[in-house]
Amino acid sequence: MADDTGIPDGVPAATALPLLVVDGANVVGSVPDGWWRDRRGAAERLRDRLVPFARSGTAGLAGPLELVLVVEGAARGVRSVPGVRVEEAPGSGDDLIVELTAAAGDRPCVVVTADRELRRRVTELGARVTGPRVLLD
Repeated sequence: MADDTGIPDGVPAATALPLLVVDGANVVGSVPDGWWRDRRGAAERLRDRLVPFARSGTAGLAGPLELVLVVEGAARGVRSVPGVRVEEAPGSGDDLIVELTAAAGDRPCVVVTADRELRRRVTELGARVTGPRVLLD
């Protein structure tokens, strides 16, 4: 079980964990599987696929991780689950990802996106970036 942060019981507080931020729209959009017909459903499938990474780690980050999936637009309404906190962007998903990255402080932070401008913005804040394949292969 987990509290409303999505962090499983027995895992250290999120502020002590490395942070993995997933650009939901970009990752979902990287696979031409009909996601455009049901954006919220596609975001839910991605969220569920991310759960194991919260404990095991990925993208050069050892687990456990604080894993945040950022959704926007028609994908809003996806709920957090143990291991994955879902954040709804009130506007631009990229802007929220930048805010989350800045708030990470000195913690290791990796952002999963293929968006060139977002990559530039978060690396200027000290985050590492990797592409969607790290989560989809």
